[in-house]
Amino acid sequence: MELLDISLSSFDVRIGIGIFLAYMAIDALYVSYTYSIMKKKPASAATMGAVMYFLMAFGVINYVNNFLYVIPLVAGSWLGTYIVVRYEKNKPSLA
Repeated sequence: MELLDISLSSFDVRIGIGIFLAYMAIDALYVSYTYSIMKKKPASAATMGAVMYFLMAFGVINYVNNFLYVIPLVAGSWLGTYIVVRYEKNKPSLA
């Protein structure tokens, strides 16, 4: 119980929003990264991979210090993947 009290008192909503947005972007990039690999676009895939790891570091640094930051991380991850897959599903096929 004490750990939860400490975590709640040190939880910063602005950092939580930043983590949410960062992980939303990471998962959106990951889906696009996968599509880039499938389409054999090495420069695009490599750039997306590098940006993903940069953004991941932000989340890891914060949730190591406060486990409650995992909540916006998971929510952002889910929403980022959902939005991009939904977009790709509705995009007209060029094939």
